[in-house]
This record gives sequence, structure tokens and C-alpha cells, in this order.
Amino acid sequence: MGDRLDVTVARLCDLSRAQARRLIDEGLVRVNARLPGKAGAKVAFGDSIVVHIPPPGPAEPLPESMPLSIVFEDEHLIVVDKPAGMPVHPGPGHSSHTLVNALLAHCPDLPGIGGVQRPGIVHRLDKDTSGLIVAAKDEKTHAGLTRQLSERRMHKTYLALLEGHLEPAEAMIDAPIGRDHDHRQRMSIRHSDGRSAQTRYRVREYVDGYSYVEASPITGRTHQIRVHLVSLGHPIVGDAVYGKASKLVSRQFLHAWRLTFRHPIASKEMSFDAPLAADLQAALTELGIES
Repeated sequence: MGDRLDVTVARLCDLSRAQARRLIDEGLVRVNARLPGKAGAKVAFGDSIVVHIPPPGPAEPLPESMPLSIVFEDEHLIVVDKPAGMPVHPGPGHSSHTLVNALLAHCPDLPGIGGVQRPGIVHRLDKDTSGLIVAAKDEKTHAGLTRQLSERRMHKTYLALLEGHLEPAEAMIDAPIGRDHDHRQRMSIRHSDGRSAQTRYRVREYVDGYSYVEASPITGRTHQIRVHLVSLGHPIVGDAVYGKASKLVSRQFLHAWRLTFRHPIASKEMSFDAPLAADLQAALTELGIES
């Protein structure tokens, strides 16, 4: 056997190993016409390695005038109800039409707040997850919100529809999460090398083989709620990555419903709710569940 795949890609393409691993994780490297799965996979003599390097995007995200569902806004921060299908910030394959692009158009003073590529962004939502997200308009507010997030004083509650009958009806899931070594674009429970992760949940209603739940992540790991719930044998309905596609809804039934934090400047508790997106509400209506 030869070198590790990430080492080989880095050498052949004049990249750092971190850049090579990122390409492998994003499915942009194929070995013998197949996805290799692991950055540490060994490369044998005679293997065919094809690397797709995306064209460079703009050095800084550009403002784009797009509709925003604004729940709250003052001179320091803005709370938005993000639609499903919109990435939060630019990344490989989507350098435009993100929430960041829309915020830059709406808030001209935002560039540079908290970083070039993610101006104002304090936390994130998956592309196909709808619901509440807060962004800061100045450095002091950004620092204050980021501190609350790291100290677990910013509280988020999601609504999710799960496959099957989840029991017990209320519990805390405490299981470490890390990169899935066999499927690099997924996360999984990793007791040996994962990062600590906790999610509290409560079942709202059971109906026809489904469980409608509230889920509150205590920590903020990538795909945390999705991974924790599928680890119990109850994937989120429509989650094609960790479960399966569904006739009820065309994306994962996960919605950031409630967001609570203390305003860093006004020093007052603020709490916001976002109604379910129309596609998720239609799925509940079909099942006879009242949201």
C-alpha cells in the first residue's frame, strides 16, 4: 500500500493537507471512479485519482438583494426566519444566493463583523433547515452573542417530525459526535474520538407511526439533532442523508422554532418564535397533527 489519499492529493495538486481533506470530505475526489470515503484511505500503485477543484469564488461575499423574512431588527442585531434551501454562508458550490449575501444587501455596514466570509453570523442552520437565526451588526454585539452561545446561554428549540414511536417521551441524549469515518460528508456517534454533545427532547404528539417532537441542543455540533435522533433509531422524516426520502415532505422536517438570548447592548431577555414553514405545516395537516 502507498501513501494516505489526503497526502497524495495535497502533493499532486500543490495543496495543504487540510485543503486536500476538505475536497475529499466534499466528495470532490474519486479513486478508481469511486468516492473513497476516508481521507486516510491508502492509495495503491496504478490507482486512478480524479480531483475536481472548484473555481475560486469572490474573496468576499457580495451583496444580493433578496427577500428576507425579518422577525426583529434594531441597530445592533437582526433576527431572520431563514427559508429552507438557502445556505447560511458561501461555500464550495454556492458562492451566492446565501443568507450572508442577502444580509449584506440589507445591512450595508455588515462587512467585516465577525469575519470576512461570515459577516455578522453567530450560529448556523443547515441549508434545508428552516427557521430562526440571529446576526450581529457590530463587533460588540457579535462578541456578546458569541459568548452567550459558547457559554450555553443562548437557547434554541427545534420542531421535528420523526419516523416511528420515540420513547421515552422526554429525555436527554448525551452522545459524542464526530466525522463519520466511512462517509465523510456525514457525522456519527463517535465514543472514541467525538466531541461532547447533548440534546434534550420532548414528544409533543404521536400519530400513525410518527413522533412530533421539540428538540433543544445544549451543544452545537454539526448535524447534532439529526445524528442524535437517528442514533435512537428515529431519523427525521425526509432526511435523505441520515434516513430516507419521504412522500410527506421534500426535505428534512426540521425547523428552528424558538430562539432566546439576552440582548448584548440593551441587556434584556429576548425570545422569538417562527411559525412552521408552509411545506412542514402541510405535512402535519395531512397527518392530522395540530402544530
